[in-house]
Amino acid sequence: MLNCWIDNLTMEETIREIEDIISKRRLVQHVVINAGKVVMMHKDRPLMDIINSCQMVQADGQSIIWASRILGKPLRERVTGIDLMEKLVQLADQKGYRVFFFGAREEVVSRVVSIYRQRYKNLQVAGYRNGYFDDRDSPGIVAEIRQTHPDILFVAFESPRKEYWISRYLSELNVPFCMGVGGSFDVIAGITRRAPKWMQRMGLEWFYRFIQEPRRLWKRYLIGNSIFLWLLMKEKVRLYRSRQS
Repeated sequence: MLNCWIDNLTMEETIREIEDIISKRRLVQHVVINAGKVVMMHKDRPLMDIINSCQMVQADGQSIIWASRILGKPLRERVTGIDLMEKLVQLADQKGYRVFFFGAREEVVSRVVSIYRQRYKNLQVAGYRNGYFDDRDSPGIVAEIRQTHPDILFVAFESPRKEYWISRYLSELNVPFCMGVGGSFDVIAGITRRAPKWMQRMGLEWFYRFIQEPRRLWKRYLIGNSIFLWLLMKEKVRLYRSRQS
């Protein structure tokens, strides 16, 4: 859909699949997409190639769910990155998985770890590190993460940096499940707030974020969403002509 493969899995099915990935020690890069990511992919062909080569891609934005229905390929459920991350931390507590938290500012990632340790007494934190470093430091960071033997790695960078970084180092990290989580650490740490449930259901989560940081996000959302709608209409017309012919 929109030149992107998307797994049509529910949250429950996703969790079961990740358990299987960890048990078999497969190396998987997980990606979530929304309207902004689709627009980014159409401008950045290497990013599109990375996402389409990922072993698990899911719909994070409600806009993707609506688009799937408009295009006649309905996805059953929205699986947001932050909700999946929360469920995986809970699963790690139950199953004894080792988790590494990577990204955001030092005070943010350390607070996230502290919150989760208080919430989940059996959680095994393999390690954590902030997301501020030079590219030349990456090999050392990869070695540091690999030596802690995590089962799950959460990478809290912005797109497309996190997609590129995980893709480049996936085999060297030797972590079964690597997941980009964007600004999720900021939400868990209480730096930013998540939209109320009714706004999430109506697909207005982007607007809630926009009103919190209008100067930084106006271009991404107002222009980006317009481009997404144009791409959606273009795809709809293409499918219609294809059926007519």
